[in-house]
Amino acid sequence: MKLISLRMRNFRQFYGITPEIHFASGSRNTTVIHGNNGAGKTTLLNCFTWVLYERFTAAFAEPEMLINKRALYEAEVGTEVICWVELGFERDGKTYRLKRQCFAHRDPHKHITYSQAKLFMQLAGDDGLWHVPTQHPTDIIQGILPESLHQYFFFDGERIEHIFRSSNRKSTIAEDTKALLGVKVLDRGIEHLKKAKKTLQLELKDVGDTQTQKLIREQSKLEKERDRLGQRQQEIQDAIAQQETIKQALDRQMIDLGGAKDFQQLKQKLEAQAVSDRANLLTTKSELKRLISGRAHTVFTPPLIAKFRQLVIDLRSQGALPSGVKKQFIQDLLQRQLCICGTPLHPETGTYEQVQQWLEKAGLADIEEAVIRTETQAAEIEQRLADFWSNSDRLSSSLQQQRENLASLENQLDDLRQKLRTYPDTDIQQLQHQLDRLEVTIRDLTLEQGANQQQIAQLEIALEGNQKQIQKHQQRADRQALIQRRIAATTDAIATLLEVRDRLETQFRYSLEMRVQEIFSSISFTPYIPRLNTDYELSLVENTSGIAFPVAASTGENQILSLSFIGGIIDRVRQWSQRNTLMGPDSSTFPVVMDSPFGSLDEIYRRQVAHYIPELANQLVILVTKTQWRGEVENEVNPSIGKEYVLVYNSPKSDCEEDSLQLRDRVYPLVRRSQDEFEYTEIIEVSLSH
Repeated sequence: MKLISLRMRNFRQFYGITPEIHFASGSRNTTVIHGNNGAGKTTLLNCFTWVLYERFTAAFAEPEMLINKRALYEAEVGTEVICWVELGFERDGKTYRLKRQCFAHRDPHKHITYSQAKLFMQLAGDDGLWHVPTQHPTDIIQGILPESLHQYFFFDGERIEHIFRSSNRKSTIAEDTKALLGVKVLDRGIEHLKKAKKTLQLELKDVGDTQTQKLIREQSKLEKERDRLGQRQQEIQDAIAQQETIKQALDRQMIDLGGAKDFQQLKQKLEAQAVSDRANLLTTKSELKRLISGRAHTVFTPPLIAKFRQLVIDLRSQGALPSGVKKQFIQDLLQRQLCICGTPLHPETGTYEQVQQWLEKAGLADIEEAVIRTETQAAEIEQRLADFWSNSDRLSSSLQQQRENLASLENQLDDLRQKLRTYPDTDIQQLQHQLDRLEVTIRDLTLEQGANQQQIAQLEIALEGNQKQIQKHQQRADRQALIQRRIAATTDAIATLLEVRDRLETQFRYSLEMRVQEIFSSISFTPYIPRLNTDYELSLVENTSGIAFPVAASTGENQILSLSFIGGIIDRVRQWSQRNTLMGPDSSTFPVVMDSPFGSLDEIYRRQVAHYIPELANQLVILVTKTQWRGEVENEVNPSIGKEYVLVYNSPKSDCEEDSLQLRDRVYPLVRRSQDEFEYTEIIEVSLSH
């Protein structure tokens, strides 16, 4: 899971729509977000947990009060105010945009009522368009990073040790780790098989007339809702078309201004190239799909071909296969009583009996011909297999190159848009800002369109299910015998999965313990050794005397021990999933978002942790105060920074003490006087070029 961007609207301290926070990746994989206490660091951490799981961390005060106070009190009484968080991320080459939103309004008595939060997801196709995924968004999220594991990747650094020290958490750490590893998939498979085994023993009941009438009424209700959403989809489509027309007009105006003509023409050229590249990418992807669907079966033929050839060799060595002598030819020789060598073949002589024995072997000549044909076909299959791998590698390489080219084009387009936003000509700046707002409007309409399409798809599924139930008839001939065979097969499958699960879990736990020990040793100056028991509970032992004694870890050591466990989990699961992808989806890419990760650590531990945490995951997001960032932490983390932001807290207090932070030879405000009676937080991106 690779984080791309985050933005909010009226979420706690953040008033209105915030600028997008873009997350670093690659060799400089660290994003640092600075802010004083109360500025919104914990809120940002909970943006991730809320949009993904509708969950909050322990330090998140008053989780029921989500919507920005200023937005609520500026709205008229009874008017709904929207609040949302939108997260962009990538997974297995696919780009997702996830959005969770809710509404609230206040009554004349200042009582605030919240609506139920709703979740929407969009998936970017290779054609550059956004689509609604076929799976439910929650199922997709659970498949990428299960909810039970989120506290290992989105956490408060000052409270991290509570994950492992809390008595009510110890019982679930083992289960959480199994889910990340993929062993949980086997557990679910075992449970499903057990339920299936019970279900197979039950007789199915007929659907009565009363139930049928109820289903027909429900079907009519579902059809009306589907038609309503379909009408709204047409309205959205018309609105998007209108916005696109306005966008084209603004593009022409920008070219007419002259000053940015070259930039605008280059932008249009790049956009056209992007459209062409997406079309080529789709063509390559379709070609690869056709190749796999038509020729992938040849991958499984080499063992069968080898077995067939060995069987032919054995039969020929035993004389069970002739060399192509026809039965009719032998019969003609016996009838003429003369061999082809000129020897007489008189009945009841030795030569006659020798030739007669060939009749039995000659009867297999048809089989010999079939064997020869099969050998020829096997050679052809081997050639097709070689061609399959060659074409597969070529198309896969082309697909990867096309995606990289498309990503490069998108980066160039982003740079051009940024240049137009800061162009000296204010008219050009205004036109670009109008284009930006149009893009946001089009994107929001597209997201609503996707959400509606998702609901329509669900309604279609419900309608199809209703129709099947209405038409369902009971046909149970020879059902009992079939159930018995299925029960036997289910019992065997359960036993096999149990054995596989136990072996995998034991092997992984030993490997994880070794990695946790390596990480802890590289950070801590103590001689203590982490131990991991069968329930994945962590403890420290001292073994300098040759006898392992348990030791009581300090708060700092517990924090390091917890970080070591998370680092070990990420490292081992990354390796494990790459080698065992049949166990589930590839889980080798992980982000880590840490609020105040340095807690109460002393200087040595702060330096060691700051040096090591950028290596913990593929992406790292650190939320820190000015005091937590100073000195050794800044020096160690700076080489890994790819993105950096500052949270500016606007205080309504007239006597507030303003504060600032110097980053890369530039001073950024941390606390300043608000222009009105409300408190709110702004997000400023730090320029890394200074």
